[in-house]
Amino acid sequence: QVQLVESGGGLVQAGGSLRLSCAASGRTFSSYAMGWFRQAPGKEREFVGAVNWSGGRQYYADSGKGRFTISRDNAKNTVYLQMNSLEPEDTAVYYCAADRAYRSVVSTTPDDYGYWGQGTQVTVSS
Repeated sequence: QVQLVESGGGLVQAGGSLRLSCAASGRTFSSYAMGWFRQAPGKEREFVGAVNWSGGRQYYADSGKGRFTISRDNAKNTVYLQMNSLEPEDTAVYYCAADRAYRSVVSTTPDDYGYWGQGTQVTVSS
């Protein structure tokens, strides 16, 4: 079993920054890709970004390119999402997720991620 705990959400003004953290336990953290997803009220959960097992490759949704950065520290079993130049449209609950299996190509599909955190609220005011 894998446990994921997000932190770092909050209320920020447009143009501000937040850094989300996700601490993992219960499985060999360094063996699997980690993803960040978000869900706004009335909308489906959407891919934000992901990082491969080593941290050497990152993948981003178009909405976050140039503004968001994903990183991981395998020694600390933690993955991060640095969000800069935040916009009101970024308001959502943000979830980290761990892939259920090793893949040669990092997945952007929520169904491929078998383990999820409880989510952390990010609210960006205009």
